[in-house]
Amino acid sequence: MQDIFNGHFFSPTQGNLTIDEVVDELFSHMLKKPESLYEIIVGCDSSSEEEPNFPVAVVILRKGEGGRFFLKRIKYPPRENKRFINWKARILNEVMLSCELALSLREKIEKKAAQVVEPLNYQFLYIHADVGENGQTKDMIKEVVGLIRGNGFEAKIKPESYAASVVADRYS
Repeated sequence: MQDIFNGHFFSPTQGNLTIDEVVDELFSHMLKKPESLYEIIVGCDSSSEEEPNFPVAVVILRKGEGGRFFLKRIKYPPRENKRFINWKARILNEVMLSCELALSLREKIEKKAAQVVEPLNYQFLYIHADVGENGQTKDMIKEVVGLIRGNGFEAKIKPESYAASVVADRYS
């Protein structure tokens, strides 16, 4: 996992947590109602500044009952001379950050799940992207969906991409 995911994720209910503490919280939440179906989702948005913020959200949804989220706000440029010259580069960076976090998170979740005695009914299939059929991002849908699928996840786009277009968007 890159250094950008070190540090803390923000949880409205738990405060600042490390990535390992986020995984612990995901399992704690699922173990409260192990009979329920859970969905774990990652999504990212960005502000439109020259040096944008990229809030990356991890959402756990208890189907039919709501959910919780954890957010890591990444400020760019993290490296010298890294600038986003256009909005397409920002969108692709949102997707890359989501994929990177989702891959690392999936590995941590699989390790933790192997240690849990009680079987849990969860899926970690989706990455939400802040693109859609309406607006300027419509020409990027194929590229974004391909990038997400190439990393082993399924893509959700607007209006179904609430982890990116609602949760992360609130913090961009």
